[in-house]
Amino acid sequence: MKLTFTGKKMEVTDAMKEYTDKKLSKLDKFFRDEPEGWVTFSKERGRSLVEVTVKSNDTYFRISENTSDMYACIDAAETGIERQIRRNKTRLEKRLRSGSLEDLTAPVGDTEDEAKAQDEFPIVRAKKFTLKPMTAEEACMQMELLGHHFFVFRNLDDNEAFAVVYKRTTGGYGIIEGNDEETET
Repeated sequence: MKLTFTGKKMEVTDAMKEYTDKKLSKLDKFFRDEPEGWVTFSKERGRSLVEVTVKSNDTYFRISENTSDMYACIDAAETGIERQIRRNKTRLEKRLRSGSLEDLTAPVGDTEDEAKAQDEFPIVRAKKFTLKPMTAEEACMQMELLGHHFFVFRNLDDNEAFAVVYKRTTGGYGIIEGNDEETET
């Protein structure tokens, strides 16, 4: 696994890098191609926080662990990512079309808007992503894998321009579908 390490409000030591690399290399057995991983270490109010994101074939697995010991965070993050991969890989292969792990989409990259906005609604972050065709069920699974509250995709069932699935505060999921045609109001 190709890992990128980042430290927030702390320095990432070689020992931490080696330990994390050793732990996360156990996950290589789940992927056909070499996955990419991003590990962020930080300290807040005396507690250690480790965020791990693993990407393989446009599928992202993400977990965040917070304990008093950095090495315990690394252990818990590895266990959590492995649990996510096992649970979702089995579910995806059983319930969806074959090869679904390669077909899922996720954000391609994040960019920060460095210009100061002068209006009353400044945009402080922008994301670009590819809208790949998928079912609403696949989009819900990808949203859960990312840990987000909504997910934008191209609806394979209705052939719509775009659709958004989201978590409802009352439980369950909702879907918003776009339409290229103008409607009269």
